[in-house]
Amino acid sequence: MAELEFLVEPFVEGRPGPHVAAAIDAVRARDLAPTMGAFSTHVGGSIDDLAAAVAELITAAMHNGATRLQLQVSAGPRSDAREHLAGALARLVDSVETELGAPLGELDRSGKQAAIRLLDDRGAFLLRRAVEDVADIMGVSRITIYNYLNAIEA
Repeated sequence: MAELEFLVEPFVEGRPGPHVAAAIDAVRARDLAPTMGAFSTHVGGSIDDLAAAVAELITAAMHNGATRLQLQVSAGPRSDAREHLAGALARLVDSVETELGAPLGELDRSGKQAAIRLLDDRGAFLLRRAVEDVADIMGVSRITIYNYLNAIEA
């Protein structure tokens, strides 16, 4: 068993457009049962079923107005985020926590935004799974991390 999580953009909370509906319909056509969450859609299945569904959801979403797709596939249960931290990311997180004087998960919103800016400046988000791992450590969604990163670029 594996799990697919996908976000179809443009994203408007509470108002999924035809690009989102097309992606979900493509997954359902593969006899899978997606569950829409507040920010993304989740579906479980075999690796083969999910791989086939991904190809169809990409085509359907893009042909119906999607501008970007975010996909994540995981197999088996997730373990604690700290177990996933590679040496480089662990050192970056440690240095930011030291600089800000608190663990990332204990920071308020502005502190978390400052931490994301520091981690981004230091190249942390170039590392594989960094967004997901930092989100888990902070106790926020990965969409929140992407929103903080987008605010930096604006």
